Amino acid sequence: MKKIGFLSFGHWTPSPQSQTRTAADALLQSIDLAVAVEELGGDGAYFRVHHFARQLASPFPLLAAVGARTSRIEIGTGVIDMRYENPLYMAEDAGAADLIAGGRLQLGISRGSPEQVVDGFRYFGYQPEGDDHATMAREHTEVFLDAIDGNRFAQPSPRPMFPNPPGLLGIEPQSEGLRERIWWGSASDSTAAWAAEHGMNLMSSTLKEDESGEPLHVQQRKQIEAFRSAWTAAGHSHEPRVSVSRSIMPLVDELDRAYFGVAGGDSDQIGAIDNMRAVFGRTYAAEPDKLIEQLRGDEAIAAADTLLLTVPNQLGVDYNAHLVESVLTHVAPGLGWR
Repeated sequence: MKKIGFLSFGHWTPSPQSQTRTAADALLQSIDLAVAVEELGGDGAYFRVHHFARQLASPFPLLAAVGARTSRIEIGTGVIDMRYENPLYMAEDAGAADLIAGGRLQLGISRGSPEQVVDGFRYFGYQPEGDDHATMAREHTEVFLDAIDGNRFAQPSPRPMFPNPPGLLGIEPQSEGLRERIWWGSASDSTAAWAAEHGMNLMSSTLKEDESGEPLHVQQRKQIEAFRSAWTAAGHSHEPRVSVSRSIMPLVDELDRAYFGVAGGDSDQIGAIDNMRAVFGRTYAAEPDKLIEQLRGDEAIAAADTLLLTVPNQLGVDYNAHLVESVLTHVAPGLGWR
């Protein structure tokens, strides 16, 4: 395990039990947690994107703000739903945010997850042919990848406001190396292979299409193998990266035990998402020595290079920084981190 970061959904709830009660709280606390995790020696701050919900939604202002407040950690998403995106406008935002961060963006993108509303992307102005949402997401992705790769496609005006360089024009600004820092959130072996063919890194989350009936970590390990095999076959010149997400709660004090003392389970769960049978990962909640033993048996963690810790953001910045510190201090060294 080379890198460990956190993944926040950025929930907010106007409730006395929540430490994150408004959208402003969710955004500002996300920045503060990223700063805290950098100070603790963590490797990354990643944020989920959901529309029409009391969660983090528009990622680029947040990514740019985190980039301006930090200097070392990776900053990313897990994931942006490409059905909602204007890929050229997104390319401009991504290039600008990456330049502000000094080349530290790690953008996770995908077809997205179940929505709060019916076909919400249609309200954003995007109409897939028929009901083929996945194809539309992939088409948006391919345009986005071409744009950040420097593809020049736009015919310049014969009477421009400012002088143009010769030839066709492309999206500006460009940020060197960003194309190799795009990740695809994959729920199946086939989409993992598709991501590899298109030169994207692989994000495998806390759920996956149940393709074999095996435990999640075994299916994810096989997914990672399929991804790396497809990467090799595609002949890319650089090494890919792979992340997995896990809910890991070390029980090191009484507050931890009060929150998560009964949260852990011994097995995965099965459910249905968008008519897909999915296997969901368990929550790991135990004393650090037990966690190390349990996590050493996780084949996907062993196969990946990056671990993203899902955090309960509504418990506040201080408590979530404590959780991350507990993992980094008491658990991660036992898994070979650093």
